[in-house]
Amino acid sequence: MTEDISSIIATAGDHMSKAISHLETELVKIRAGKANPQMLDGLVVDYYGSPMPINQVANISVMDARTLSIQPWEKNMLQPIERAIINANLGVTPQNDGAIIRLFLPPLTEERRKELVKRCQGEGEQSKVAVRNIRRDAIENIKKLQKNGLSEDAAKDAEAEVQVVTDKFISLVEKHLASKEKEIMAV
Repeated sequence: MTEDISSIIATAGDHMSKAISHLETELVKIRAGKANPQMLDGLVVDYYGSPMPINQVANISVMDARTLSIQPWEKNMLQPIERAIINANLGVTPQNDGAIIRLFLPPLTEERRKELVKRCQGEGEQSKVAVRNIRRDAIENIKKLQKNGLSEDAAKDAEAEVQVVTDKFISLVEKHLASKEKEIMAV
């Protein structure tokens, strides 16, 4: 196999692993009934006119299995944090006691669990599409090499190798989805 082909396959594998990392990040944000500080990742708070991630203006900790506490480093940040949580539509109402904000996560109903599983499957489908697009791009690059003089047999072997890498990452997406679904549906 030439350097070009191995480079194309390595690049495709690298991009596919980034798609898996993105899936993992998105799945962590979907709550499975347990309090998890990472649920608030990506939540942006208005900090004196500029948007800041919530974890840079407050300390987020788990009080118990269903409660998160958010302790701002400045008392006057309670209202903006509370507003950001309400606007994020997380399905929880913040409880502000003047010093800290508590998020009580209600137990998930069967219907809500099924909605969360559908959302997970949607994220998984997006990841699969991303992996398939990466495969398509890699195969197009191999076909360009074939037009520039690569033998047909070498091109077919390279395409088969790209498919093997693709199958590996698709099965990884399936494993992540299955474990998250099991976590969500556990009562």
